[in-house]
Amino acid sequence: MSARASRRFRLFGSAALIMAGVCPAAVAQPEAANAPSNSEQARLNCDPDVGPGDARRRVPGKTPRSRRNEPGERRFECLPRPAQDDYSPADALPDRWRIVEGLGYEENWYDPYNRNVLKGDRPVHDDWFFSVTAISDTIYEDRDVPTPVGVQSSDRAGSLDLLGRTSQTQLIETLAVELVYYQGDTVFKPPDWEFRITPAFNYNRTELDEVLGVNVDPGEGRVRHDHFVGLQSAFVDYHIRNVSARYDFDSIRLGIQPFQADFRGFLFQDVPFGVRLFGTRDNNIFQYNLAWFRRMEKDTNSGLNKPTYLRDDDIFVANLYWQDAIFKGHFLQFTALYNRNREDEFFFDENGFIQRPASIGGERPRTYDVGYLGFNTDGHIGRLNLTTSIYYAHGEQDRAPFTGESSDIRALFGAAELSVDQNWIRWRASLLYGSGDDDPFDDEETGFDAILENPLFAGADTSYWIRQAVPLIGGGRVALSQRNGLLNSLKSSREHGQSNFTNPGILLAGLGADLDITPELRLSFNFNQLRFDETAVLEVARQQSDISNDLGRDLSASVIYRPLMSQNIVLRLSYAQFQPGDGYGELFDDDDQKSILFNAVLTY
Repeated sequence: MSARASRRFRLFGSAALIMAGVCPAAVAQPEAANAPSNSEQARLNCDPDVGPGDARRRVPGKTPRSRRNEPGERRFECLPRPAQDDYSPADALPDRWRIVEGLGYEENWYDPYNRNVLKGDRPVHDDWFFSVTAISDTIYEDRDVPTPVGVQSSDRAGSLDLLGRTSQTQLIETLAVELVYYQGDTVFKPPDWEFRITPAFNYNRTELDEVLGVNVDPGEGRVRHDHFVGLQSAFVDYHIRNVSARYDFDSIRLGIQPFQADFRGFLFQDVPFGVRLFGTRDNNIFQYNLAWFRRMEKDTNSGLNKPTYLRDDDIFVANLYWQDAIFKGHFLQFTALYNRNREDEFFFDENGFIQRPASIGGERPRTYDVGYLGFNTDGHIGRLNLTTSIYYAHGEQDRAPFTGESSDIRALFGAAELSVDQNWIRWRASLLYGSGDDDPFDDEETGFDAILENPLFAGADTSYWIRQAVPLIGGGRVALSQRNGLLNSLKSSREHGQSNFTNPGILLAGLGADLDITPELRLSFNFNQLRFDETAVLEVARQQSDISNDLGRDLSASVIYRPLMSQNIVLRLSYAQFQPGDGYGELFDDDDQKSILFNAVLTY
């Protein structure tokens, strides 16, 4: 064997021993020719439990059995340790976050991608961290929406106390700053303590083609400028305990906090005040929530929380998530929710319009108790992506809008979205049903309504019908549907209104596609066919007969551009057009309605 081949053999043998778990100081030596001298042997620092020639892996706590080398067998000796003068012990490091300080990594407070103490990349002291997130959300919208008018506010015939010209523009700028101070190693487990506060600063400008739209006083004109500072979270989170070696846990959270009752925001998505007990079990397979929330009053024009105003509207929630149920990658969720509303006084918003009770029927203050039982799924089954939601509402209220008598509430809701990914295209199909009330004068209300919806469904706020609030009654400011909502609830507003179960309901069937042209660029297209489930309530409210169930067709398209291929800069431009059906034309007119929306979201 050549010298080079011999050297390769010895190196290969050493690597094999290392992979086998043998002391890396052990190397193969010939039986006799390379045996160390007595003086060299004295300097060998071999493991006292493993004699020369024994390279077997030791079992902790047990002495290995001795074995004689067979003739011709290689014997493994231990190499000597370095001289004491050349040896220096490893320096202890305080923790794994500070280990990179000696490696020359840059730290810039304004750069979220490099090491940054403001993004929680290292402790500010001990094991306490601090994180800052700032989000700028800018919206400019040009839209056609029927505008309520009054006797003193329009010079057009046929517009008295009904609806006037439709052109509207709006500019909204919101800056939210989230400040988080927390303790603990959060790589594998939740923080031990977390303190979070999120102030939000808003400026908005609205311009209409009619007076009496921006304020109850026609002297305010057609343009409104407003600003507001709200509080979108302020809570403390305490990690009670770990319940398994894989950091299943129980935690409790108290304060103003975000909560979403289901996967797509159909029933309740808000930032209320409350207390929530939550945790996981079985290696995060199961997640649970037990919570009580009290809704906060909103600012009328910005929709942000008023931190010092709590509504007399309570929500009690218990839900359970089950991961990988039936199929891998498929979630099940079971929800039980109880809504107790005691808002039996008149309430007017900042613009002077009545909000509670809604100005429909007898305009009577009312209270209600409603329970929701829900079953939701989300995930994929093979190539099929599937989201479903079913809710049953059951309860009673003391004074119904049209009869003034107590009534029972029985209502249904169902939705499903199926999608398939084909290379860079996702094809979607959507179905949704919200039951309507067929008789507003009986003692049973069967129109489904949510507590506060924000549906990520059928195009979300790219859709005209979901994005816009379409008024039904002019002077009373009762809307057929709400901004960022699907249901035809006949509420006064999204910010202040009560749930209303005397409504016409809705049917939706839609198709859509998402096209990921590049990692930075996405195109989305949606088509939705809309119908009323029942029209009896509309006929009574508007004193019209034989209103058609055909609501109309909603077409929308959007382009989303992320120049950094991340969520730090997201630019969106969308166009939506609503083509009225016979029912919409009988309530309003037959002209198409449009909406152009530009949205820029910048995140630090």
